[in-house]
Amino acid sequence: MKNLSAILLTLLITTTGFTQKYYTKNAQISFDATSSSSPERIEGINRSATCVVDVKSGNMQFAALMKGFAFERALMEEHFNENYVESEKYPKAEFKGEIKNSDKVDFTKDGTYSVKVKGKLTMHGVSNDVETDAKIVIQSGKIKATADFNVLLSDYKISIPGLVADKVSKTAKISVSCSLELLKS
Repeated sequence: MKNLSAILLTLLITTTGFTQKYYTKNAQISFDATSSSSPERIEGINRSATCVVDVKSGNMQFAALMKGFAFERALMEEHFNENYVESEKYPKAEFKGEIKNSDKVDFTKDGTYSVKVKGKLTMHGVSNDVETDAKIVIQSGKIKATADFNVLLSDYKISIPGLVADKVSKTAKISVSCSLELLKS
């Protein structure tokens, strides 16, 4: 994860100035793909995703290693990495986008803001457009951001074997939560 964080940070710093950038390497991304007919929760959580937000332009980027998702049971984690997302072949998921109405957010003073986020989510070698509502809370010079959205697994060519089709939902609910701090030189 250190290499992914360093690469993302280097790219963002070298392409623009960094006085307006906020960063974390501890963003939390979770998903729930539990079928309504399953007694067993199909949930994974990654607490080491990287996120950079340029508050001046509204551009943002997330990156998460697929092997960073932890599950309640080791067998679920193994199936997730080997059979579903094929982590060896597709090691990371990435979102590149923007806060569509970032001009409505005053990043210099405390407050809570509802925003729209739009961009491309890439995972399992497939990129699709994603648009969702998000909440930004500014408090003491830090940014806290949260968002929830759904993805259809087949849109990312993630197949569900027939043997477990009744346990795994065709749609996964993705939740993102992060606390970002000003990126200092």
